[in-house]
Amino acid sequence: MARPGTTIKAVIFDMDGVVTKSMRAHFAAWKDVFDAFLKQRGDAKPFTMEDYFAYVDGVPRFDGVRRFLASRSIDLPEGAPDSLDGDTVHGLGNRKNMRFQAWLEANTVPKYKDALDLIHTLRGQGVKVGVFSASRNAERVLTSAGVINLFDAKVDGSDAAKLALAPKPDPAMLIETAKRLGVTPGDTIVVEDAVSGVAAGAAGGFRHVVGIDREQIDADTHAQALRAAGADVVTRDLGCILNLCLPKASEAQR
Repeated sequence: MARPGTTIKAVIFDMDGVVTKSMRAHFAAWKDVFDAFLKQRGDAKPFTMEDYFAYVDGVPRFDGVRRFLASRSIDLPEGAPDSLDGDTVHGLGNRKNMRFQAWLEANTVPKYKDALDLIHTLRGQGVKVGVFSASRNAERVLTSAGVINLFDAKVDGSDAAKLALAPKPDPAMLIETAKRLGVTPGDTIVVEDAVSGVAAGAAGGFRHVVGIDREQIDADTHAQALRAAGADVVTRDLGCILNLCLPKASEAQR
């Protein structure tokens, strides 16, 4: 993937759906909350995986609530920050978080073997590795999965709040991750499964943006959306990067 004579100094990974198999748990939590809310309103159309990828994947929790509600032409008050009121934006988001927290308490977060293989190979080649996530639960998820020590830098939802970093598709979180790694976007590959994250990587001027389409929810619909958002490569298995990226990256470092 890298052009001859160029050096890939770092690869930064989104967390959910790329490194950790936590996406399905997030989807289930959102579905429980939104389906109950929609049923109460007499809306017979449930929350779907397509809705997940289109509106809530890769963005801060309350932004996800707002985006999904807007897709159904529903306008709700924000509510108190700690509200559990099912008729407010914060209430719906907090209910979702409670369900996901309960899942974390009961489960060890699994991870993707292809991502781990790639990370270990990158580290063996001296390529820095970072992870980012819009989730404020990221540290807990990475700890549960047993991978938190594999990364040279991490930026998550808590960091974004403290630093007032704009959410994806703005590239601010990705640029901050590169900064913490001591590299520039031009020396860095971004790996993302969310359309918003791919768009952020493209907007941030990263050397390459790799979109991963693990779920294959509707033929090539998600893959097409990733390409349209700016992915240079769309794959279903990160093993391809071992063949396409690392040989050229390692040659450039000699």
